[in-house]
Amino acid sequence: MTDESVKEEILINVTPSEVRAALLENGVLQEVYIERAVRRGLNSNIYKGRVLRVLPGMQAAFVDIGLERTAFLHASDIAASRVENGSGEAPNIRDLVREGDDIMVQVVKDPLGNKGARLTTFITLPSRHVVLLPYSDAVGISARIEDEDERERLRVLAEEALAERGLSCGAIVRTVAEGMSKEPLAADIAYTARLWEVVKERYSNGHVEKLLHEDLSLPLRVLRDMVTTDIERILVDSEEDFRVMQEFAETYLPHVDPALELYQRRRPIFDLHGIEDEIRKSLDRDIPLKSGGYLIFDQTEAMTTVDINTGAYVGHRNLEETIYRTNLEAAFAFETWAASSSSTLSTWKRPSIATMSCRCSSNRWRVTMRATRLCRFRRWGSLR
Repeated sequence: MTDESVKEEILINVTPSEVRAALLENGVLQEVYIERAVRRGLNSNIYKGRVLRVLPGMQAAFVDIGLERTAFLHASDIAASRVENGSGEAPNIRDLVREGDDIMVQVVKDPLGNKGARLTTFITLPSRHVVLLPYSDAVGISARIEDEDERERLRVLAEEALAERGLSCGAIVRTVAEGMSKEPLAADIAYTARLWEVVKERYSNGHVEKLLHEDLSLPLRVLRDMVTTDIERILVDSEEDFRVMQEFAETYLPHVDPALELYQRRRPIFDLHGIEDEIRKSLDRDIPLKSGGYLIFDQTEAMTTVDINTGAYVGHRNLEETIYRTNLEAAFAFETWAASSSSTLSTWKRPSIATMSCRCSSNRWRVTMRATRLCRFRRWGSLR
């Protein structure tokens, strides 16, 4: 590794109330993941649920999976809905599920406020190199793998591995599989296929509201999903979790084991590189700008609004230039915030589409980000 290359490390802090993992690049905090002991995220959990209500007017159903609030299942998230009828339109929700039906579902979005969890029947089972898609027959490649020859090579290997096991399902080849031979892909497909058989057996024999499958704990998900060849070391400040991670690495990721280190210094691990301060700044409602202006972020269930304020910045020539320069600086600040910001239970997911409307009120411009995906935070599921 050259001096100019990116040097990455992962720090894991374990306390009785929560576990936190931080990814650093050249000593700069990039991502933070937090898992509460009292309330682990539900994302990626698989349940045996029961349909309580079917609402044709919303093309949706409400499903009881044993939570405080019933979960929401849209018609487009039901596997059978992908089979179109003769008219070319998706089937009506009443043709897909009925009240009282038992159904296997997976959580894709945790409950938020007064809203229940969002569900899907398109089950995904992640492993290190692939994500098995039991209800699909397509083989996809991570968008981060850009070389077309490599994408085609991996697609062929995955299809061969699926065919050799007689599987009619699909898979997504993950970024870490780039450059890999067929053996690791085949091993992961075999593992997830066995796991799928176990899930189906639990569904057949289990009662309604039963949790059929729960993802790994945060430290083990870090090993499975985040560790790449760029990771130089993984520091863990809990001896118990360190031993568990060592056993997991020796079994499934032997090349990762040398990077694992037990942190035993008196100074708290998250004081290294000022991580605690960076977390606090990322979660602040106010983001200061160098010019003297500032941003204010307000998140609701439907959208996140960003106030751009000139603050102490009064400009030099005229109002239009002052507003223009403030907005320009705010755009760069927002990009930085979007790349590094994280919620207390999740990681930032960059928006694909944002509709912005602006209006001027004295010296402040309000920018409303209307797309619900703009500032949506995703609890840790399978990172693809």
